[in-house]
This record gives sequence, structure tokens and C-alpha cells, in this order.
Amino acid sequence: MAILGVAEIIFGVDDLALCSRFWSDFGLVPLSRDDSESLFEVASGSRVRVRSNGDSRLPPRYYDWNGIRETIWGVDTAENLEHLVADLARDRKVTRSDDGTAHLFADDGQPIGLRVWNKRPVLSQPDAVNAPGCIQRLNQHRKWRRRAAPKTINHVVFFSKDYVGSFDFYRHRLGFRLADHSKGLGVFARADGTNEHHSIFWVNADLPFTPQKNGYMHTAFGLEDIDEVMLGANQMSEKGWVNESVNSSGGLSRHRISSAIYYYLDNPNGGEAEYHADTDYLDDNWVPRAWDWKFGSLLWAHKVPAFFRTDNDNWDMTFDPEGKSLEPFRKRNV
Repeated sequence: MAILGVAEIIFGVDDLALCSRFWSDFGLVPLSRDDSESLFEVASGSRVRVRSNGDSRLPPRYYDWNGIRETIWGVDTAENLEHLVADLARDRKVTRSDDGTAHLFADDGQPIGLRVWNKRPVLSQPDAVNAPGCIQRLNQHRKWRRRAAPKTINHVVFFSKDYVGSFDFYRHRLGFRLADHSKGLGVFARADGTNEHHSIFWVNADLPFTPQKNGYMHTAFGLEDIDEVMLGANQMSEKGWVNESVNSSGGLSRHRISSAIYYYLDNPNGGEAEYHADTDYLDDNWVPRAWDWKFGSLLWAHKVPAFFRTDNDNWDMTFDPEGKSLEPFRKRNV
């Protein structure tokens, strides 16, 4: 075990006040705010930091629009951090900030950091689900929630011109595991110290509905259940935040890959923010799978995007323990 997941994501934005209000409305806990940045947290200790574009502390852009400027991955021990840094420093520049965070660039140009992280345990108590002939909640009503309160940052998502190459860096240099491959669309990878289905997902940037360049897509925040997802969606709508992006993938939806219920919101910080519940959890006994991308993307959706044809689903899923399905999509000499 070494990398525990996302410790912090750092945004560069045009309107610090507006972008900070989004995260407060979304349900994150505010920690600090001044004229230069805002800092928010979720129950696990993962943080969202918002800085104005032009702030000298931000790394250089590696894509054209607003979004995550740096992803900080949390490492379990100082010993493991130094082991990772020593290996990475063999072939790239690694700098250190005063708090010990190591900063570097992945092979695809993405700015990332590594730091020791005391990831806090999270307790969830979703209500039992009743069904005809299967009573799990007798003489009890479901809990009445006041608002959505994300507990974790489950994953981050980026567009990549070479999504297999982007994954290769994380697999070979940071110890990430292959979770699943959506053939031609993207690859899901899990940090070795977490059980979430994926910690990062790279989407093929060369598809007709993607931007044809590297970039940021969204971040997923973990909630207890579908009730909390829908409460959050409704409350965000009441506050004027919308779900209109081409990447919103059907409003309220569930994936076949990862099984997660999700709801995206257009995010003034860049890309989308995702409410996320009931995802698959994995360990190293998991066998990765290769999917037809249309079949894997949606199990059901409130509104199906035009680029998903549900009448021609290719019911195609195979087990792929060695990741052989990646080879036809591997780019050479990029």
C-alpha cells in the first residue's frame, strides 16, 4: 500500500467568489477564505483548494480551459513517499514545497503532487432497501435528510490524447491498478491504497464528442445513497446550478461499469462536479474487464444523450486480467 487516493485538488479560476460559492452550495466544508484562495474539505480529509488564475503558486496550464491545475495524491507513510520520489526523480524534475509535498509532471504533462496524508476513516449508514418479498426495513421510515454532504473524493477524470499512455505512467510509476477498460473510450485505474472502483479515469480526447486535446472533465464526490444524490441535485438546482453539459450523460443515471449512481453539475471552477453513490469497491482480487463503451457507460439514465444508442447495445463484456484489450488503443511515439 502506498497511495490512498486524492488528498487535494487545486483549481485555477476566473471568479474566486463565484467558484467558492459553488463548493459551499455543493456541500463541502469551508476551512478558510481570503483574497487569494478558498479551501474546502470533505469528511475523509480530502480538500478542494481554489485560487485565482494568475496566482504564482499554480503550476503551468496543460490544457486550455479552467479546471484542476494540480492533483495531489495522498501517500500512507513518509517512507513510501520518499521511495516514490526517488524513483520519479530518475527521469524528471521533482520539486518540494515547505509542507513536504513533491511536485512533478506526469508523462502526458499533467501536474501532480505527492504528500503524506492522514486519510480519515468515514462512516456511512445508508438505509436498508425494501423490495417485494425482501423486507429489510420493517416499521421504519427512511432517514430524512437536510442536505447533501459529500464524504470523499472518489475520483478525478481527464481527457487524454493517449489515454493508454497516461494510464501506463500511473501503473508503472505510481502503482495504480487497472480496474476496467471501456474500449476506445477510456481506462479506469485505482490507487493501490483505496477500495473505490477507480481513483482516476482518462477519457480518449480524440472521439467526436470530446475536445481533441488534453483537458479536465470532472471530479466525483461520494455520498451515501440515491436519496442524498437527488437531494443534492434538487438543492443545487434551486440555487441556480444546472446540469446541461454534453458530458452530463443523462441527468440522474447509473453506470454498468462501476455500478455507480451519479449526477453531474456544470461547475464554474471548470468541467463538472459529480454527486456519486453506490459504486463498486475493489481490492487486488478484482479481475479487470473490457467493455464495449456504449454498453458499459449507462445502465439507465433519466435522459439519454444523443451519442448513446440504446437500441443497438452491444452486450459485450469480457474479463481482461492482463490488460490485453489496451494494446489496440496504445499510441506509439506520441
